[in-house]
Amino acid sequence: MTTIHLHQTTTATPEQFLAGLTDFGPGREELFGNSADSYLELHHEGPHDADVTEGSSGIWERLHYDWTDPHRVVMTTTDSNLWGGASGHTYTLTQQPTGGTDVDVVVVRDGKNLRGRLLAIVLGAFGTRVLGKQLEKSVEAIEARNQGTSGKGTPTSEG
Repeated sequence: MTTIHLHQTTTATPEQFLAGLTDFGPGREELFGNSADSYLELHHEGPHDADVTEGSSGIWERLHYDWTDPHRVVMTTTDSNLWGGASGHTYTLTQQPTGGTDVDVVVVRDGKNLRGRLLAIVLGAFGTRVLGKQLEKSVEAIEARNQGTSGKGTPTSEG
């Protein structure tokens, strides 16, 4: 099992980031590169939760999103072609005095088959850098969507 910790600061408010994170409509791939529109299937959406299949490049997972606490989004993997066990993502959104948000992400990858276990090992070695760049692109896209400009967050990574 691999656990990856990421951190990014954004000018978007927690509400704006949450709105982007929980927008399951067409164009999601513009905000989240690993969520290609061709894979996207919304099974259920409630006021504080959703059941969504998403993925890209031959990797998919069905996730239960829970944002009962709007500053903490827990995405639990319920099915996948690679991931099982404790796999998922947790986003913690902390508002800053400036109005922006600290975004802390924990990604857990527990391979359920040989391909998943091998990819989890690769993510253990390179995941912080690769997923950190993807998070940075997502933050920039959410900022641009909310501000009409392509603002830059301040990326940092934790190992």
